[in-house]
Amino acid sequence: MPAMIARVLGEGFRVFFLSAGLFGLFAGGVWGLWLATQTGLIGYEYPTYAMSPSMWHAHEMIFGYATAALGGFFLTAVPNWTGTPEARAQFIMAVAGLWLAGRLAMWFSGALPPTLVAVVDLAFVPVLAAKIASQLVRRPKPQNMIFLLLLSYIWISNLLTHLEWVGVTGDTQNIGLRAGLLTLCSMIAILGGRITPAFTRNAMKRAGEPETNWPVSVGAFDKAAMVLALLLPPGVLIFGMGPITGGIALVLGIVQFLRMMRWRMRWALRQPILIALHIGLVMLALGLILWGLAVLGFGSEIGALHLLGIGCVGGMTLAVMSRAALGHSGRALVASPPMATAYGLMASAAILRWVGSALNQGYLIAMLASDGLWISAIVLYLIAMWPALTGPRLAS
Repeated sequence: MPAMIARVLGEGFRVFFLSAGLFGLFAGGVWGLWLATQTGLIGYEYPTYAMSPSMWHAHEMIFGYATAALGGFFLTAVPNWTGTPEARAQFIMAVAGLWLAGRLAMWFSGALPPTLVAVVDLAFVPVLAAKIASQLVRRPKPQNMIFLLLLSYIWISNLLTHLEWVGVTGDTQNIGLRAGLLTLCSMIAILGGRITPAFTRNAMKRAGEPETNWPVSVGAFDKAAMVLALLLPPGVLIFGMGPITGGIALVLGIVQFLRMMRWRMRWALRQPILIALHIGLVMLALGLILWGLAVLGFGSEIGALHLLGIGCVGGMTLAVMSRAALGHSGRALVASPPMATAYGLMASAAILRWVGSALNQGYLIAMLASDGLWISAIVLYLIAMWPALTGPRLAS
């Protein structure tokens, strides 16, 4: 057991991808209990935190679950991008402790001063960003430095939620939550646009597919997607939910669909670990289009947000965390049946939650069922990835 703990705390992908899974399971379970209370199935109360259950749920999925996944990704990927040494175990333990302290502060916020909760919860991202910056400056490429900008948008978005809870502002919580989620979507649009065609191309090359069949990225679409992705978060932060941000999201969603048309999604169906990336980006495109239309007055905004939150963020985090965990632990890049099932359950949870938003009768039941699918997907992820996240690295 001590050796396993040392392994988990010694590498960023291990501690943060494991934390993301465990916290995603906890947060999904807590939300499910509250939903079950609303349907009259059980009685359950939330005496520990200060905000409403729906606001705790939204905040912790965006700034708790997703930021853990980001922490594990950047602490693992940036050293590969820059050729710098990975973070030492002492730093990984310290920054993981900051993330955990934020989760505890939020959970017990009903008994703590709101300013203290804000300070503790806002501490993680700047420390993570500082470490990433110290590595990126060794090889300062613009396509990598932009992630520091996006991390700053996540921090500002979280700050806005806390400013309302502290009482400094009157109505910044909703803007902060949406800007945080859409910043995550912008990161996925940029990162996913790099890795999905590249990983598909590599798989096709290994399979002996002729080069003429490999994925093709259209430079104009890729550049447009990057510009729009970088404009969307500040658009929400500055202009709120209006025609400008709705238009940016709508166009970005359309561009995302167009850029994926030649990424060989049909071929990727052969490999669950690949198709999960493609599905996550389809959810991104569809969710952005639906959110843009909703902001412009057509359709359900809540449904679109959950398609982005569950289908895009949830789906892509599972896809990237599982692939990175397998690769960096010396295991074959093959999704086991439980992991492949988890990908499908996460996508199903997103679709059910989106459909449920249009229902009058059965709305809460659809929400509860969607949450059950989320929990099932996270459980299967933890089962499938436990050896890779906690076990020794296999010899290549």
